[in-house]
Amino acid sequence: MLFLSAAKKIRSYSSRPLSVLLSTYSPSRDKISSGAIRPFPDYSPKKITSVRDAEFVQDLTSALRQHHHYPSSDPTSFGCVLSPFAPTIRADHLLWVLPSLRSHLPLVLSLLNWFRSLKRPRRNHHYHRSLAEAIAISACIAFTNHELPEARRLLRQGLHLLPPPPHFIHLVIYTYKNWCSHPSLFDLLFHALVDTGNLDHAEALFHQLLKYNILISNDACNALLCRLPIDKMLCLFKELPEASDFRWNTKSYNIVIHGLCRSGKVADARTVFVDMEKKGGVFPDVITYSTLIDGYCSLGELSSAHELFDEMSNKRLKPNTFTYTSFVNLLCKNGRLIDARKILMGMINWGITPDVVVYTTLIQGFCEIGDLYSAYNMLDDMKNKSLEPDAVTFTTLIRGFCLQGKMDGALHLLKEMHRKGLIADEVTYTCLIDGYCKQGRLQEAFNMHNKMLEMGVQPNVVTYTALSDGLCKQGELDTANELLHEMCRKGLALNPCTYNSLINGFCKSGNLEQAMKTMGDMEMAGIKPDVYTYTTVIDTYCKFGEIKKAHGLLQEMLEKGIQPTIVTFNVLMNGFCLLGMVEDGRRLLEWMVDKHVKPISTTYNSLMKQYCIQKNMKEATDIYRGMCSEGVAPDENTYEILIRGHCKSRNMKEAWYLHAEMTNKGFKLSESGYNVLIMGLLRRKRVPEARILFEEMKEAGFAAEQEIHNFFVDFDYSEGNLEQVLGLSDETVQDCLSESEGDQRKTSTGH
Repeated sequence: MLFLSAAKKIRSYSSRPLSVLLSTYSPSRDKISSGAIRPFPDYSPKKITSVRDAEFVQDLTSALRQHHHYPSSDPTSFGCVLSPFAPTIRADHLLWVLPSLRSHLPLVLSLLNWFRSLKRPRRNHHYHRSLAEAIAISACIAFTNHELPEARRLLRQGLHLLPPPPHFIHLVIYTYKNWCSHPSLFDLLFHALVDTGNLDHAEALFHQLLKYNILISNDACNALLCRLPIDKMLCLFKELPEASDFRWNTKSYNIVIHGLCRSGKVADARTVFVDMEKKGGVFPDVITYSTLIDGYCSLGELSSAHELFDEMSNKRLKPNTFTYTSFVNLLCKNGRLIDARKILMGMINWGITPDVVVYTTLIQGFCEIGDLYSAYNMLDDMKNKSLEPDAVTFTTLIRGFCLQGKMDGALHLLKEMHRKGLIADEVTYTCLIDGYCKQGRLQEAFNMHNKMLEMGVQPNVVTYTALSDGLCKQGELDTANELLHEMCRKGLALNPCTYNSLINGFCKSGNLEQAMKTMGDMEMAGIKPDVYTYTTVIDTYCKFGEIKKAHGLLQEMLEKGIQPTIVTFNVLMNGFCLLGMVEDGRRLLEWMVDKHVKPISTTYNSLMKQYCIQKNMKEATDIYRGMCSEGVAPDENTYEILIRGHCKSRNMKEAWYLHAEMTNKGFKLSESGYNVLIMGLLRRKRVPEARILFEEMKEAGFAAEQEIHNFFVDFDYSEGNLEQVLGLSDETVQDCLSESEGDQRKTSTGH
């Protein structure tokens, strides 16, 4: 009943917020009073009632004592000694023999093993109960002989032999007073329950033992705490102290804080952290701080993590490698590699040697931003500090080289791996295969696949997906399709990426029929098409002018509960605009805003571009203003579209103003954009502004159209600016010479 009430309590607590659970803490509440304490039962085993049983037990005991040397030296001979007893021995006989073997644990264990190896025609409940009782007694004997691992193993056996657990727990309590009388035995029983997954029964045992005035140790309760799901962990964390004089220790708080951080509940973890010293009287250690710092870093809250780091330093707690690794992970994730490197130096200054994980994280960060030089330097730095890079480090660097298309460097690293005796796994080979595929070097990709097989490494679904994607990009769709079927024959669980690469290939080749068939095959294989699948096909329908089919697929997506991304809507918007259906495009934009689907600059740009083509600058300007009012920042392309549109409509005042705004925001016109704007200004006789842009264009390294160049030559000549004229003429000659030299080089190289 006590356990049932506890379980009800846990269920009621699990629905309450953490702040309520911890704020209602009261040490004196629900404690077991001294009047509730009961003594352990006296052990009274079944007595021998027949002369035959008495003689059997006496003979068995004598045989065991005479041959006590066999268990350790010759188990086979031990079995031969006991073979005369095998036909008639019962589990009851073990209970009557064990008292005479209290000081001979090896004999006890060998007797148990021998008895359990005998084949019995029928094993009823009485047999199992008697054997379980013998195992409980044997666990007590092992404990008193200081063989704690053996005692824990026997307790696990007993729980398995006599389910459910309360039956065996009762036997341990029943035999305890006579055979052990040391409360630490129940720590082992508690651990055994946790080991076997009987978490509810472990908690019930805690409450049951309170009636015998025994408290389970912190270490044992911590073993239970770290196995529980977060809600139940929090309830137990509050309940046990309330029910007794039990107190959690620093490790307990660390377990709870880690569980909360892992669940993303870092604010709740901070509450536990604050109450740890304030209410629990327990001081945080470096693990406590490091765990919470890692939680904040996982959320990207660098300032909160730094605040904790400073607090830890003020308490003279020395950070460990894990503390620094959390900062390095976050900084590398945000591309702040210089700051991450400073953290590395901070570790070294604290006298902490960075481990392989820290260096590998930095190497990955440099690879992600394409800085292979710094990544390779990190590898050298590791070696200088006598740190041996592992297979993950090399694979990370190989992937970085492959992403940059530097396959020779990647192969060199693979050879170095082999020289160091490190084994390249399927991830390593897949990186190389994908690198070759992205360069269109399919023969080398398949050679690497064959080498992978020769080395005994089995390709996985990602490997074949990379090969399939490479084939699709080269237009070898039939081969890619065959590869997909080969994957199915090998029993590999295909993923959406595998099918998507094939569908994308069919779409690019214009084979929409085959793309839709593959999409159907995908569903038949039990793999649901994802947003990428639908977006790819919708895009192709739009490019083919099949806007109704594209819209139908969007509707199908929504009906299946697949949320379109902004890319999906941009694809549809582009489709409307390509067909000149600007009003439909505008309605789509209004629908997106109404449904809180935030458009991006690309969405607006497609619509503005179409209005500009139609010389409808009023509507284009309205779209631009709506874009700004929705908090979407214009990009370089936005300004270029509007400037071209205004130039086309001869609204040079607006075009000039937009160019100034664009420049103030750090954006620059393209070469063709400069030419359009300068030509528009010249047609409106706004030569000073055109001259400013002309000079700006030259500084940017762009070439003006011949008509613009000729205008300024004629204009400067008419104004008497001969130096300007000569300068422009020199530029023309230099451009002609550069073009001539380029043509000669092409001829000499055979191009």
